[in-house]
Amino acid sequence: MDQPLITFTLPFLQKEVIITAWKLIGYGGVFLFAGRWFVQLYASHKAKKPVMPLLFWIMSLVGSVMVLSYFTFGKNDSVGILGNLFPAFIAAYNLWLELSHRKQNGSSTS
Repeated sequence: MDQPLITFTLPFLQKEVIITAWKLIGYGGVFLFAGRWFVQLYASHKAKKPVMPLLFWIMSLVGSVMVLSYFTFGKNDSVGILGNLFPAFIAAYNLWLELSHRKQNGSSTS
């Protein structure tokens, strides 16, 4: 997965950009992790109060795992691994709390 899929040069920087499958996984994780804030913004706007929808925690967990995978297998970068390991645990814990709460109350909305 380290084979280049796309290679191009940024003329203004005279820098070659190489995109691999691992980078695509990392980019996907970053977009999911960043996009969760738009989900939260929309849900809060709709509820007219701050809320954390279930999708926020799902996107947090999946995005963290994808970025963590990139740093673990694609780049082997300990700083990136540590930087994404803790948010993954927090997202997993909050997702577990939310699902447990919903199961206890027998509801599917928050």
